[in-house]
Amino acid sequence: MKSHLLILTVVSVLFPSCNQEGTIRKIDFTTEYKFNSEIENELNASSEPWKYQVSASDYATKGDYKNALKQWDLAMGARERNFSQNQIDSINAKYRKVNAIDFIVQQSKQTQVVIINEAHHNSHHRVFTKSLLRKLFDQGYSNLGLEALSYKDNLDSLHHIRKYPIQKTGYYIKDPQFGNLIREAIEIGFTVFPYETINSEADGKPREIDQARNIQEVINLKPNEKFLIHCGFDHALEGTHNSWEKAMAARLSEYTGINPLTINQVAYSEKGVPEYNDPFLKALAVKESSVILDQNDKPYKYERREAYTDIAVFHPNTQYINNRPSWLFENENQNVTIVLKDLEMKFPVMVLAFKNGEDINNAVPIDITEIESKTDTCTLGLKKGDYSIVITNGTESIQIEKQVN
Repeated sequence: MKSHLLILTVVSVLFPSCNQEGTIRKIDFTTEYKFNSEIENELNASSEPWKYQVSASDYATKGDYKNALKQWDLAMGARERNFSQNQIDSINAKYRKVNAIDFIVQQSKQTQVVIINEAHHNSHHRVFTKSLLRKLFDQGYSNLGLEALSYKDNLDSLHHIRKYPIQKTGYYIKDPQFGNLIREAIEIGFTVFPYETINSEADGKPREIDQARNIQEVINLKPNEKFLIHCGFDHALEGTHNSWEKAMAARLSEYTGINPLTINQVAYSEKGVPEYNDPFLKALAVKESSVILDQNDKPYKYERREAYTDIAVFHPNTQYINNRPSWLFENENQNVTIVLKDLEMKFPVMVLAFKNGEDINNAVPIDITEIESKTDTCTLGLKKGDYSIVITNGTESIQIEKQVN
């Protein structure tokens, strides 16, 4: 991504949502984020069976949660499954729902390591992990290990000078919600570290071993500190994995003697079409991110053959505001409207919000969305602060300074 400021004209524009005037400046700007049309063209040009997995990640990276879920449904062959009403009644009689954050924080007191997974197309999983940070930090957790964090970034700069993620911080970290997870962790006081294998040919069992050994090495350097590990999919599984013998979490327990608290966000997450949701998730009809307890107050585990996690998190169906997930506007984030109707630009446009002081040439945006028409409402999830809003159609671009009070 690159930008060279060319001040050609200055226009005042009123933004009613914050009662704040902004200055428009035309800039030369390019971005690696893809427009919907680019993603669709790549889909149509490919016959590879994994193409929908790629498109799901592409949509997630550019803040299009709804399309990311739908593409993953296509990749996984999602279909509708339902329980009978008797089964639904039985499930609700047997289990009760408790707030997932509160339960996880309470359980975290009993161990030195918490491991939580994500689906790589699901930005909400990253937002949920971010929502745990402050409370886990208050419980003594001060280290955050990220599978997605690249060794290519200048990690010393990330912690001590720059303190925000850039494009080369990691492929999945280009998702603004993953970038915000890192920003928040560093702001709170976490030490963020990578643990992915550096052997590009390692997969399956060797990869799990390398990941666990890399985490073990950091734990050995800080034996009295606590660790939150954020990983993808099956890496959080304990027990015996049907393909890898042991996943990273089980290997880490083997190497360190620590029994981690393992958490699965993936298994019971929503699908792009609510009717495709897991029947257990539909039966419980959760209204907030929840852990399910049985009649003995034992948490419902995720189990697959001989592999498991200690806890399964059940996330509710997402509600949308102007086609954007409502959870974008929680945890101190405001629903900020950017008025586009007076812009003399060809649409669609991509709207990217950067925190003032961060290099828009390289930084991961705070939020990003694509707008099809100037009559459509553009909303961003932003905390109080000063921002540079970049609006581009791929050919011409403008930058607006914006204050959120």
